[in-house]
Amino acid sequence: MSESLAPHRERLLWLVAIAFFLQSLDATILNTALPAMAQSLGQSPLKMQSVIVAYSLTTAMLIPASGWVADRFGTQRVYATAIALFVLGSVLCALSPNLGFLVAARVVQGVGGALMMPVGRLAVLRSHPKGEFIRAMSFIAIPGQVGALLGPTLGGALVEVASWHWIFWINVPVGLFGMWATRRWMPVGAEQPRRSFDGWGYALLSFGMVAVSVALDGLSGMGLGTALVAVLMVFGLASLAAYWMHALRVPEPLFPPALFSVRSLRVGLLGNLFARFGSGAAPFLIPLLLQVGLGMSPFHAGLMMLATVVGSMLVKRIAVRTVQRYGYRRVLQVNSVLLGLVLASFGLVSPQQPLGLLLAQLFVFGGINSMQFSAMNSVTLKDVEGEFASSGNSLLSMVQMLSMGMGVALAGALLGGFSDVWSALGDQSLRAIHATFATVGLMTLASTLVFSQLDGDERVRPAPDSGD
Repeated sequence: MSESLAPHRERLLWLVAIAFFLQSLDATILNTALPAMAQSLGQSPLKMQSVIVAYSLTTAMLIPASGWVADRFGTQRVYATAIALFVLGSVLCALSPNLGFLVAARVVQGVGGALMMPVGRLAVLRSHPKGEFIRAMSFIAIPGQVGALLGPTLGGALVEVASWHWIFWINVPVGLFGMWATRRWMPVGAEQPRRSFDGWGYALLSFGMVAVSVALDGLSGMGLGTALVAVLMVFGLASLAAYWMHALRVPEPLFPPALFSVRSLRVGLLGNLFARFGSGAAPFLIPLLLQVGLGMSPFHAGLMMLATVVGSMLVKRIAVRTVQRYGYRRVLQVNSVLLGLVLASFGLVSPQQPLGLLLAQLFVFGGINSMQFSAMNSVTLKDVEGEFASSGNSLLSMVQMLSMGMGVALAGALLGGFSDVWSALGDQSLRAIHATFATVGLMTLASTLVFSQLDGDERVRPAPDSGD
């Protein structure tokens, strides 16, 4: 690319960075506001997980189709439409009169979010030489970290100063600027060769993910009967199995079965799935512990959660050296145990506990969680090359969002079940939160068994992670 186009490449980086900022801010600002939203909508704060699950599941569903959609309609058009849908979803969220409307609005937001980040990365990949791509991705990840840093405290402040509706209204001016900048700065892109899309495979995979996730969410008492939950789970698993058999016999499946011949990718994907059942539930559970269990204000809880962000950012700087020294298998085995233990330790938090000790717990959790994400993401993709690189990246992104949504759904189901057990006690909310933390910590230990399947001598430098 000529030097005269360099300023346009730089503006494109800032434009894609907007998507990273919007998504990380939206995710972290929402968690702190959930208890206030529950009170406003007449819901139990322990049963608000559907707001998070709806977004995560929608994003996971659409990620496999994002590359084909961008090739079919053009990166500029799709990116602008994605931001518009995200803004529309934000407006609908802010206007929501009840939980059902809010969940539907989050689905609209999820459609936009599912296209924003993958299509943005694709535009950067196509406009930057290979040697500059890693630097470009590192640059656009910084606003995502800023969004994660601002989110918890800003969410708490907005809830106290104004109302929870403003955590969605603030997306509107940023999104409108992003739409304008997309038309001005994002290249239309060269015509891409038409390629077929495995629509039947996509339908099987999407239905399977939705059915299993909704069944898990139904366990928390969202209005689904036990029989319907069981039926959804069976049909969901059957649909996923049917997708796998379908992929084995069609020439161009969504995810080629040969992709799974890469050992590190198989282990990394399964490890991501099980590890995120616990770590994915934590951003939902920690604000409940702080506000519902310990009685903190939203702003105070947001300030406390900054400790997790600081711990995460500090550990990212030593993640590469740690894996280089000890290898992926040892790091992930030990770190998975530590992650499970620190999650379970939140089950011991009490109102009498010194504030400094709680801050230390949050800081340590942020650091261990960051190490887990960095190592998991990089080991999954480190051996995926050539024609499988794009599919492997999309598959990892899908599993990340799916497992996070499933983790929150499981946490909601556990909260509902434990709340019923202690319903006769005055402090059942704190007891239920304690028991849920202990259970998700125990479930996280399962990922240790998966990561033990890695080769013991792998010490390759981790690739830049996706902003986790």
